Amino acid sequence: MNFERIQEKLEILADAAKYDVSCSSSGGNRKNKGGLGNSHASGICHTYTEDGRCVSLLKILLTNHCIYDCAYCVSRKTNDVKRAAFTVEEVVDLTINFYRRNYIEGLFLSSGIFKDSDTTMERLVRVAKKLRLEHNFNGYIHLKSIPGASDELMKEAGLYADRLSINIEIPTEKGLKLLAPDKSHSEMLKPMSLVKNELILYKEEKKLFRKVPKFAPAGQSTQMIVGATDETDLKIIKVANHFYQNFNMKRVYYSGYVPVLEDSRLPSIFSQVPMQRENRLYQADWLMRFYGFEANEILDPSNPFLDLEIDPKLAWALRNRERFPVNINTAPKEMILRIPGIGTKSTGKILMARRFQNLNLEHLKKMGVAVNRAKYFVEFESTNIFNRFIDEQNFRKIILSGMSSKYQNPFSQQLSLF
Repeated sequence: MNFERIQEKLEILADAAKYDVSCSSSGGNRKNKGGLGNSHASGICHTYTEDGRCVSLLKILLTNHCIYDCAYCVSRKTNDVKRAAFTVEEVVDLTINFYRRNYIEGLFLSSGIFKDSDTTMERLVRVAKKLRLEHNFNGYIHLKSIPGASDELMKEAGLYADRLSINIEIPTEKGLKLLAPDKSHSEMLKPMSLVKNELILYKEEKKLFRKVPKFAPAGQSTQMIVGATDETDLKIIKVANHFYQNFNMKRVYYSGYVPVLEDSRLPSIFSQVPMQRENRLYQADWLMRFYGFEANEILDPSNPFLDLEIDPKLAWALRNRERFPVNINTAPKEMILRIPGIGTKSTGKILMARRFQNLNLEHLKKMGVAVNRAKYFVEFESTNIFNRFIDEQNFRKIILSGMSSKYQNPFSQQLSLF
């Protein structure tokens, strides 16, 4: 192996891969049976850059050569960038060597589309297959599915990868046609449907047969670029909700558009990466997945963008003040989850503790509740002096005065592996 050439390829293809944020390694449960690595939940060490991007995996492209000319992509065929390509053996060797050095816990492998979809997907599958069968590698493998790849290749990919993902890229067909006229959502949805059906089939067969080959045990995910086109936040979270409801999606990722290319169809090259908006979309996504919120509750046509100053749950509470205060000792779980400052873990603690005693503000503070927000929205058997502020016209300002955001806005590059 020519070390200098491999290092040059790695620099090019790791840099090109940094724009894909859907590389979470949670959810794998492949156990080590005498080989290398372990993708069980406790075996993956997550490391994040300041902007929240996971770098616990060797995250690279197989190649940045691409037949498509997507306006938002740094690897578009008309972009004047240095090109490189790994061989299957080089990716396998890098993965094994970096794992042995404790640099990584797994592999996230994507690729530009060279020649055609099947040729590209076949190479990705060969990498995973070689790692599993020839090197007995049990670490986490995330393969990026290629739109247009055959069903046979997708099924084979699921046998060797822990997670499969295919990026929807732009939230609407109209936006996609504007920026990537050669692509279509229908081509992207087809492999998503196949993966969903194969996962359902696996669960059914598992009930009947003890030894059934695993199929993508960490499920599938997708990613949407935020800010490259003019979709509202309401539209974006509705699209995400559609994927959760209809494709059994494990995660939907949101990637703030990074201006890397001059193009009249795109925001200015000098525009800021919408990191705060991306952060709010993740919070809204969390509300739909774990807090029982519907997309239409978080936003509506008259209010289609998330408030960048406050989180979506607090924004909902301010719009629905008539539903507060909530008695922490008698309210159902569904309503406690909607109190600003109370998370899922705190809700569980509250439901358990109130069986034995009436709770007050001090109890909530000891449970880890963010009382700087929650104190205005909860009531107890005794008087809560903070409840009187709910009806004040400047209630929002009162709450904000007691809050300090931990959110920061640096945009970091992917960490170097050397």
